[in-house]
Amino acid sequence: MQQQTDLELMAETLAGKTASYVLLVNRHKRFVFTMALKFVKNREDAEEVAQDCFVKAYKALGTFKQTSKFSTWLYTIAYTTAMSHLRKKRLPMDSIDEENSNVQLQNSISSYRADGVEFSSKYAYLNLAISQLLPDDAAIITLFYQGEQSLDEIADTLNMESNTVKVKLHRARIRLREKLQLLLKDEVKELL
Repeated sequence: MQQQTDLELMAETLAGKTASYVLLVNRHKRFVFTMALKFVKNREDAEEVAQDCFVKAYKALGTFKQTSKFSTWLYTIAYTTAMSHLRKKRLPMDSIDEENSNVQLQNSISSYRADGVEFSSKYAYLNLAISQLLPDDAAIITLFYQGEQSLDEIADTLNMESNTVKVKLHRARIRLREKLQLLLKDEVKELL
């Protein structure tokens, strides 16, 4: 039996077969949760954002025009839901240009070492570095590398021009490299 496409499952859901929507949720829940976690920084809020995203998507299924992939449309909802959540909580965001951000980063690294926590994989370092990026940078990096979306799909998701996404992705990579250099010092050369 061949796996149904997202569009087929969506059509069945619109026809009243709610079990098909469960399949859609199961197919995309991991990435939506990961994306939300990159923004809100804690598991409980990320679960809430992911759940809100799927509820909003369910209510808006009839408005999906199929001009992009279902996943792009869904990730757009996830992104806007996460941003709305951040605005509601008014979480403080440090600019990477602030002088004290380096001190805060060094202090957090020291506390990791003081607690005896060691990361065993490059993936853990990479996720830590991504979590320290600004939300827009983290979104673009996450969508491009983990979501495997094209620049055009990311542009649709974030409501930007493709060229803007390309420039932002380039700048986000530079910022990510800087974060990794602070975290890993000499080991960053092996990662990159």
